[in-house]
Amino acid sequence: MDYYIWTLGCQMNTADSQRLASELERLGHRAVENPDEADIYVINTCVVRQSAEDKAFGRLGLLKQVKDAQPNKIIGVMGCLVGVRDPVELRKKLPFVDVFMSPSEPQPMVDFLQDLPGEVDIQRQEAAARRQRDALQDGELILPSHERGSLVSAHVPVVYGCSHACTFCIIPFRRGVERSRSVGEIVAHVRSLAQQGVKEITLLGQIVDRYGKDIPDGPDLADLLRITHATAEETGIERLRFLTSHPNWMSDKLLETVAALPRVMPHIEVPVQAGSDDVLSRMRRGYTADQYRKLIAKIRRIIPDAAIHTDIIVGFPGETDAQFMETYHLLEDLKLDKAHLARYSPRPQTVSERRMIDNVSDDEKRHRHDMLDALQERVVAAINQQYLGRTLPVLVEDRDEGRNKWRGRTPQNKLVFFECDQAVRGQVVEVEITWTGPWSMRGRLPASVRPDAPLIVMAG
Repeated sequence: MDYYIWTLGCQMNTADSQRLASELERLGHRAVENPDEADIYVINTCVVRQSAEDKAFGRLGLLKQVKDAQPNKIIGVMGCLVGVRDPVELRKKLPFVDVFMSPSEPQPMVDFLQDLPGEVDIQRQEAAARRQRDALQDGELILPSHERGSLVSAHVPVVYGCSHACTFCIIPFRRGVERSRSVGEIVAHVRSLAQQGVKEITLLGQIVDRYGKDIPDGPDLADLLRITHATAEETGIERLRFLTSHPNWMSDKLLETVAALPRVMPHIEVPVQAGSDDVLSRMRRGYTADQYRKLIAKIRRIIPDAAIHTDIIVGFPGETDAQFMETYHLLEDLKLDKAHLARYSPRPQTVSERRMIDNVSDDEKRHRHDMLDALQERVVAAINQQYLGRTLPVLVEDRDEGRNKWRGRTPQNKLVFFECDQAVRGQVVEVEITWTGPWSMRGRLPASVRPDAPLIVMAG
């Protein structure tokens, strides 16, 4: 049968969808680009924001009509909408859905398909056996077949769930408590991706810095980075990254490890969420704005060339104009490389939804969002202008057909477009930056590089 997976939300969901696709292909099923042609249709959902949940339910409404017209089509729902507990109410609300899968758990779909009447025929047995042989030969197949050999960057979950319950966050309710993967399992995952052509790995966790905290005397993230770095050197992985961090858990040991390991990129994602101590306290973040400022100074001292990204929520319950301006001035002062901005939306079961009044109007939330967006555009434009005329190592991800240029990223995760007649996907290419903007940069191959000269540098 043919399958299609529609993925919403974070990088963790992307990794989960890849794992599900790999499991489906082990059973002999194949991916299709057109969802109308799929016999198996899965939505991997996100509920961190109301808009993402609305998208999922909107698509499910359309799929109900499809299911009514095509009763044999298999519908699956995966991810945070399902959660880690038996979704009794969701089953009642969506009776046309055949399979519900918790985050990072593809097994219910595998079991459902294996139990289908008539599924085990000679052709399917042969296909499944062929997939198993491939799996034994290539290691644990993590990517679906259409991504193997073409995907340059991939994500490796290292810790599932979250045990740090911010008052606005639904993740602990949907993904459960923290569960660190074993080092051996993570290394096997990285090796498999390397065998399938991946050149950049990002280690994932809701709070990735808390890796190993649930294992007595276990390794921490710094230890894991050293082990993964050795695996990268052995297997040809060019670059390592990790996200998302939390200010309370970003240790000196971790920062010094990033500075010491050449394949770990100088790119730190550490959300602040707000610049007001009162708002941070109501969010239950566990630090003050001044402590965050000192952390940013420490990062820049230990990793001088680091690009630092943050997250901001505007319009949190009770946020006054003055408190919002504290956030504005924090970003204005710190001049971070990227700020992921979101307007607060109450999520069911969270403390803020149960105990706080959502008293900032939608219009005001949009106004505050737009103010920060305009500020960051100016800040990042100035930061990126410093790269003008410099030659940077760019890991090439793909060819952007719309621009007729290659697209890649610097160690600081800056997006760069450039022209080159050679096939350079997956290679690290030295690019001279000729134009900079707030969201991307353009460049060219240095004049000293002849068309037939080697373009790859050995370290990202």
